[in-house]
Amino acid sequence: MALTELDDGTVRSMAIGAVFSDFVGKINSLDFHRKDDLLVTASEDDSVRLYDIANARLLKTTFHKKHGADRICFTHHPSSVICSSRYNLDTTGESLRYLSMYDNRCLRYFKGHKERVVSLCMSPINDSFMSGSLDHSVRIWDLRVNACQGILRLRGRPTVAYDQQGLVFAVAMEGGAIKLFDSRSYDKGPFDTFLVGGDMAEVFDIKFSNDGKSMLLTTTNNNIYVLDAYGGEKQCGFSLEPSPNTTIEATFTPDGQYVVSGSGDGTLHAWNINKRTEVASWNSHIGVASCLKWAPRRVMFVAASTVLTFWIPNTSKSTGESV
Repeated sequence: MALTELDDGTVRSMAIGAVFSDFVGKINSLDFHRKDDLLVTASEDDSVRLYDIANARLLKTTFHKKHGADRICFTHHPSSVICSSRYNLDTTGESLRYLSMYDNRCLRYFKGHKERVVSLCMSPINDSFMSGSLDHSVRIWDLRVNACQGILRLRGRPTVAYDQQGLVFAVAMEGGAIKLFDSRSYDKGPFDTFLVGGDMAEVFDIKFSNDGKSMLLTTTNNNIYVLDAYGGEKQCGFSLEPSPNTTIEATFTPDGQYVVSGSGDGTLHAWNINKRTEVASWNSHIGVASCLKWAPRRVMFVAASTVLTFWIPNTSKSTGESV
């Protein structure tokens, strides 16, 4: 179903439309292609898998036993991805790989990070991408060049995100501080800094809404905040059940009107941002969903733990009760 303006009833009607349970271990991260109907996953079983989301079909599986598969994101090309390594970082230094899913080739290694990459994102407008690592650095790269293009040294566990226009990027660091940089002149330092007032938990995920007006922050203690991306004011916040060994992920809908999130008790929740009200609560059927993203151009989201589930509107359900 192609994306139209969402309403509470449509969001409430979302239900599982497809299940993939052939993973051996947890799914570490997943990403949708911006323009094509494709999804990629990286899993603890060292697999990278490519799906056709229009038909809920697995297209390709590649295994990466030497490096593992941790964080993953699409490049602009529909069959090329950037994947971070879980193993042998100290010996090879190959923390990031540029992979072709088409012929299962590594096109380039990116060396520099000394510890695991925990945040990874591709610029929406050019060949730049960013990685944040437990070595307390954010590195800026170009797909066409092996060498790192820039480094930001930070305190704490850094998290990175580009806005949808690719002009601004956000970096979260220790103490709930969010720093905004102009992506063309980041070496001049941040042009703005926001503090998530009162919450000292580390931010482990940032997403910008498609219109660039809002930022979604998820913290390690399962609080979710929607901030005004220009002034940093907190628009709304939601607290979820803790999940001691698993981080949860939240996502904006493409129209920026709703937030959907996992929770530590294995439920999924959706909120209407403007009304600041919860519009739906579902049993995830997969335990705690550590990965959750809404598809860019469809009425569909995916939630994953050790199982991958596709959620679509259940048109037969007229009453819209929770599943």
